[in-house]
Amino acid sequence: MTYGILFEKPGTSDLPQGYYYAHVPALGLTTHGEGIEGARAAAEDLLKLWLSEKRAAGEAIDLPAETFFSTIEISESALQSA
Repeated sequence: MTYGILFEKPGTSDLPQGYYYAHVPALGLTTHGEGIEGARAAAEDLLKLWLSEKRAAGEAIDLPAETFFSTIEISESALQSA
């Protein structure tokens, strides 16, 4: 199974400097780690544990869907006129 992962550098001081969030949108899971590779490793560990627990409990596992990512830029002036 192949799951898409979205990495996000926190904009606040929620995490120590150099840490990233790793989101798995298909399953609604989020974890974090130091650097992109640390966040990826944490996401892989989380996925393995989560999927193993689901399988052990006899629960259905949603198959991953295609993952697409895009960004939308909102200017400050657009916020002031809204």
